[in-house]
Amino acid sequence: MNSATPSSDPTSPSSKWSRRHFVRNTAVGGAAVLGTSALAQHEAFAAPPAGPAAAAWEPDPAYRTPVIDSTEDRTSPVPHRRVTGHFQGTDKRFAFFFPPKGQWHGRFFQKAYPTYDENASDTTIAFGADSGAYTVQCASGGGFQVDAAAAVFSRKVAAQYYGTSRRIYGYVYGGSGGSFQTVGAMENTTGVWDGAVPFVPGSPMAIPNYFLVRGMAWFVLRGKAAQIADAVRPGGSKDPYAGLNKVERAVLKEVTELGVPLRAWDDYAYVLGLKDPVFLTGIGGIARAMDPTYADDFWNAPGYLGTEKSGLGDLFRAALVDSTATITKVARDSGNVPTSFTIDSVASKDLTGTEFTLSASGGTKIGTLKGSLDRESRVFTLAGGNTSEILDGVVDGAQLRTDNRWFLALLSYHRHQVPTRSGFYAWHQFLGADGKPIHPQRSVQVGAAISQSVSGGGTWSGRLNGKAIMVANLLDTDAFPWDADWYSAQVRAALGDQYDDTFRLWYNDNADHLDDAVVTPAREARLVEYVPMLQQALRDVSAWVERGVEPARSTRYDVVGSQVKVPPEAARRRGVQPVVNLTVGGGARIEVEAGRRVLFRATVQVPPGAGKVVAAEWDTTGDGTYTAVPFGPVRDTLELHHTHTYTEPGTYFATLRATSQREGDRRTPFARVQNLGRVRVVVRAPGAPS
Repeated sequence: MNSATPSSDPTSPSSKWSRRHFVRNTAVGGAAVLGTSALAQHEAFAAPPAGPAAAAWEPDPAYRTPVIDSTEDRTSPVPHRRVTGHFQGTDKRFAFFFPPKGQWHGRFFQKAYPTYDENASDTTIAFGADSGAYTVQCASGGGFQVDAAAAVFSRKVAAQYYGTSRRIYGYVYGGSGGSFQTVGAMENTTGVWDGAVPFVPGSPMAIPNYFLVRGMAWFVLRGKAAQIADAVRPGGSKDPYAGLNKVERAVLKEVTELGVPLRAWDDYAYVLGLKDPVFLTGIGGIARAMDPTYADDFWNAPGYLGTEKSGLGDLFRAALVDSTATITKVARDSGNVPTSFTIDSVASKDLTGTEFTLSASGGTKIGTLKGSLDRESRVFTLAGGNTSEILDGVVDGAQLRTDNRWFLALLSYHRHQVPTRSGFYAWHQFLGADGKPIHPQRSVQVGAAISQSVSGGGTWSGRLNGKAIMVANLLDTDAFPWDADWYSAQVRAALGDQYDDTFRLWYNDNADHLDDAVVTPAREARLVEYVPMLQQALRDVSAWVERGVEPARSTRYDVVGSQVKVPPEAARRRGVQPVVNLTVGGGARIEVEAGRRVLFRATVQVPPGAGKVVAAEWDTTGDGTYTAVPFGPVRDTLELHHTHTYTEPGTYFATLRATSQREGDRRTPFARVQNLGRVRVVVRAPGAPS
């Protein structure tokens, strides 16, 4: 760390300037550890604070002394100067990426996320430069204060690097846990950023509830998930409740009304966390730390599923594992350290989510074991992370308790977290006719405390100190689509007549929570990337602030049972995303014999003023492999016909993916907003009955 006197060049490594100062990780990133102040202040979310907008931002004293560590001119991904540094006395680092002077237009873009370091991606740097902006990124966590300090200092460095005294505009954007930081930043500072683009936004009640309710869906509906998926896919029955029993229907209704998008069941393995169901309750560890008596109440107190005399309650009690076995044989390595052991019995039930507690032969608890148990061999294999005290206790005659009490209890935690703040209509299903919760409520609202910790103290009041365009996705199962509608309502209530001059909400159809860092053929076949829309939003919010150019109007939508629904026509839907209407045989499904030619018809429309169609691609087999379609000049409406002959029997989801771009630029890699249309083609063998 260098504390030398500032040089005349603020990008010099020896320069020091004194300035003021929360998933496939989880959706809140670094929120697992909550300070006592966050716990004490969770009731701040009972209602937004009254009074005027935030006063001028005051820095956190910890971030008042930025130190520049290195300066380097780079040519990749585009020519820029990279300046890195840290805040003295902390581990918080920052980096600025300055494009050449002739390419800079007086602004910066800053991407925020709780677990970021200072190394911005090539796409982030290149997009900023292409948009006339330098890029700011820093190692954050604990809220927006570090980001704010880096933003303020970046202006000082940029002014000297570019040799300007002009105003430098700043825009912050962040997704998932980064949306918490972005909202907190815009509600709690003035003079730091001029505008914002929060994307894939959560709400103060999102974590851990959204993951836990999906855990309940896994518990009850995993055996029927494939038929639910078939119903909601293109050309399906559109009745996901068909074939479900009473308990299954009730649970599907519960998770749907809480906000899990019905169409997202197309990828039911992701919705249910089938690769690792315990992941869905892992974030519930925060609830366990903050509410340690919950599991005991769940299994013993009235009003919880653990004691409820109902079909669903019966399922929970039947799945409970709570057994104790005796260690009969211990295997050790050459250093006499235990590596595995055998027990005399194993519960016959599903062991998903079970915990293993080691006790001495007399019953004294030693600790929780890390490892895995094989039911067939009754062998427990120890994993790394066990303490020496625990390993010393692994001896013949010691006892191993196996239980899933907490895992099962957390699956309905959302029922006992009805928000005390109004507007969270997804929880209305848990209210009685008198407007009071029908289930016992816990003394702490965990989501509110997590939100406050991740955002840095934000209250989600809607009192934005700058313009914002929010980008949300209709198939998001980690931050539900209705969250954005909820926040839009907060902004409208807070700003009143200033709402339309401050805020926009754009929905992306056929997009989920994951960005372009996660690309597989299966995802390519049914999803589009949302990054292009947030790129357009950043460009539009900067034009809105700097030149008064109003962005496209908010997407028009309805909310029915916490499901966000958009009109099928681009002109009515608005926003900036093209709309693809694809049919086969005049509808969403056709059944044909192998060898018969199939005709597809499609119309692509771009909302008025949102750009031109610059690309179209066919994937007739639904395997994620696209073939470009040449169609002449760019245009705002495109009509396409396509034929394909299927030679093998099977079910195919044919897809047309279309791309629009505001300026109609086919060559640029940025702000290429996508959408797609899908239909089902069922191909039977020649002569097979239809």
